[in-house]
Amino acid sequence: MKTSTTFLLTLLVFGGAFNVAYGECKDNITPSTPTNRFTLNDNGTVTDNQNGLVWMRCSLGQTWDGSTCTGSASTYTWAQALASADESNYAGFSDWYLPNIKELNSIVETACYDPAINLTVFPNTPSSGYWSSSPYAYYYYNAWYVYFSLGGGLNLNKNGSKRVRLVRAGVAQ
Repeated sequence: MKTSTTFLLTLLVFGGAFNVAYGECKDNITPSTPTNRFTLNDNGTVTDNQNGLVWMRCSLGQTWDGSTCTGSASTYTWAQALASADESNYAGFSDWYLPNIKELNSIVETACYDPAINLTVFPNTPSSGYWSSSPYAYYYYNAWYVYFSLGGGLNLNKNGSKRVRLVRAGVAQ
């Protein structure tokens, strides 16, 4: 764990030197989240047929226009991220929640980076951190997030700013 965290931090610090193209995927790596694993719903949601979770296709702050996510993804503190789920009534559903770290990691696309997510399923996802609902046990004032530039899980002070993608259980109608 220490080695991978050190590598990730090194890449973050010196990231400009690598000249990474946006949304690059490696053909020699089997996709972890192939598009056929998902059902793309007309209401701006997507159903993960592997685990039954229903995700918002867009990050909070973006708008689903029927074919893609437009606008800019907003940033939130951890408390604001948790509250945003309680306030959401997206696509006619009020049972949205902030995913735990395991759920959020389930949409990481390991064959891609910058961002490490399937852009057909989750278009215009920024290569940045997304809050999970999972607190960090060692430091009570931190929480886990997934950094979608490379797909790794990290922790940050809960007052830091990250983006949000909400999820719900069940099948979208």
